[in-house]
Amino acid sequence: MNLFRATAAVMALTTGLLTLPANAGAAVSENASGDPLYTVEAPSGYAMAGDLLIARPLLIAGTIIGTGVFLVSLPFSALGGNVKEAGQALVIEPGKEAFVRCLGCTSSGYKHD
Repeated sequence: MNLFRATAAVMALTTGLLTLPANAGAAVSENASGDPLYTVEAPSGYAMAGDLLIARPLLIAGTIIGTGVFLVSLPFSALGGNVKEAGQALVIEPGKEAFVRCLGCTSSGYKHD
């Protein structure tokens, strides 16, 4: 193989590799689920894996701990008249983020209060 053919082959492979990020961006923008929130965020595979392995277990633990704190604070919040607000902050919000949010998304798609 002479120098010209080797250089042409290297240039062709390099040009082909440079187009991969553009192709990856086009593949991410396609949404098969039809969910508009998922279309806006379009999380990557790494974000989904990190969410599944790190964030979800921590959020589930936070929901369990928040439930315990809510039960301990229930007499005091009942006397203060803010049981609904305490339950919302300690149990509902972490639970929505742990169980309702799409995998890899940063905000909950659950809008019904």
